[in-house]
Amino acid sequence: MVQEEMTPAPRRSGRSGGRAARKALRAAPLADNIRPIRPGMSGGRYKPMTDAGVERIHQAALEALEVIGLSQAPQSGIDAMTAAGAELGDDGRLRFPRALVEDMLAKAARNITLHGRDPKYDLHLSGSNVHYGTGGAAVHLVDLETNTYRETTAQDLYDAARIVQNLDNVHFFQRAMVCRDVTDNLEMDLNTLYACCSGTQKHIGTSFSDPSYVAPCFELIHEIAGGEDVWRNRPFISNSNCFVVPPMKFAEESCVAMEHCIRGGMPVLLLSAGQAGATAPAPIASAIVQAVAECLAGVVYVNSIKPGHPAIFGTWPFVSDLRTGAMSGGSAEQALLTAGCAQMHRFYDLPGGAAGGISDSKLPDMQAGWEQANNNTLAGLSGLNMVYEAVGMHASLLGFCLESLILGDDVLGQSLRTVRGIDVTEDSTSIEVMKSVCLEGPGHYLGSEQTLALMQTEYVYPALGNRMSPKEWVEADRPILLEKAIARKNEILATAPSQIAEDLDRAIRDRLNIYFN
Repeated sequence: MVQEEMTPAPRRSGRSGGRAARKALRAAPLADNIRPIRPGMSGGRYKPMTDAGVERIHQAALEALEVIGLSQAPQSGIDAMTAAGAELGDDGRLRFPRALVEDMLAKAARNITLHGRDPKYDLHLSGSNVHYGTGGAAVHLVDLETNTYRETTAQDLYDAARIVQNLDNVHFFQRAMVCRDVTDNLEMDLNTLYACCSGTQKHIGTSFSDPSYVAPCFELIHEIAGGEDVWRNRPFISNSNCFVVPPMKFAEESCVAMEHCIRGGMPVLLLSAGQAGATAPAPIASAIVQAVAECLAGVVYVNSIKPGHPAIFGTWPFVSDLRTGAMSGGSAEQALLTAGCAQMHRFYDLPGGAAGGISDSKLPDMQAGWEQANNNTLAGLSGLNMVYEAVGMHASLLGFCLESLILGDDVLGQSLRTVRGIDVTEDSTSIEVMKSVCLEGPGHYLGSEQTLALMQTEYVYPALGNRMSPKEWVEADRPILLEKAIARKNEILATAPSQIAEDLDRAIRDRLNIYFN
């Protein structure tokens, strides 16, 4: 009798039928309002710095802007920022009085929306809402079928965009690879834009090689949008702009390109990408101070040209392995840097973005798994609005892997579940179901109405991750995770259509030299 009581009842009868019923229920389409995870969930529960620490970083950044300032601004930027109140010194450096920074912070855009071509992909950047996506400028593709690295192409970028279109937990597509097969820089920028837009209707991020290329790229953008007015009403591309060269210097050509984008109605990502121990101070707190100071200068820059223009506070410092000086994007220190930057975004109540999910591993192996999971989870828990480079990035941003992009969707699903947290409500803490099971029922909760209802709303299930028992795994012919990712990649690429209408695609290809099929 004791033995029977200790044996879990669900494993003794109806197991396969119950599993089939639960699987069928889980496979049912989910309405957006009951999905357990979704874009824009609120994070912010994790805070690596105290409130006093955040205030100290803010004050240090203001002091750096007043005392050190930034050099090498283009003349157009000098004119705009000095007209707003910045001071140009005899040493050529622009310095920013505290009152000016505070004034521009008051004018800065908040609660912005990054549009998709389809409104269902709109990203609402307010508070601690979290969105995950791609990013970077990888120059190599990781080919898992041969375990080699090769140069990235426009076709690879298009394929990555098509995959992202089919992933629930990757919310936006920032250009992740350089089209190395396109040797002309203008053609490369045009192919980058068109590959991204052809692959996905989610929000896109890109950059420009030269300020003079912005105008012809905007012609293509207006053509895709259906006219300039349509574009300005719902701009679905943002400019990822490295407007500074750390430490504390403006990047002249990037700044001019940014000015063109602002006037063209394109949201901008103000990206400060110092590397702690190399182009940023080694202490994690000081690296954040420098990034905040540089991005505050960007806030002044943008709002001196067009007050309230949508801009993302892109404090994006990286980490060095101080033994070698090499970048270490998958480290715990990187996770702390990103989470600390998210605290600063929230302190200013500005839409913010930073890097998370980079792997230093060359392949999607166990190292890549722990690096991506740790960094993405801390970024989400910290309430970072835009987590860039969250999936697919290997070799500290030098390599991109399409299969890793697919596997990363499962990683992000688990990260988002931790971001959501625990729903403590009257219903979820009621003991009525416990009373029924323990005093009147079978002594277990499998099959109860409450359990079946919560399968869809409380729990997240991996698309490729394997939760079989060893016996089931053997019976299923020992499936290998990477092989499943390769098969899923091939399935998507064999069926995913272009997101550009056929007649428009023909017209664009007749006019431009497009490098992908």
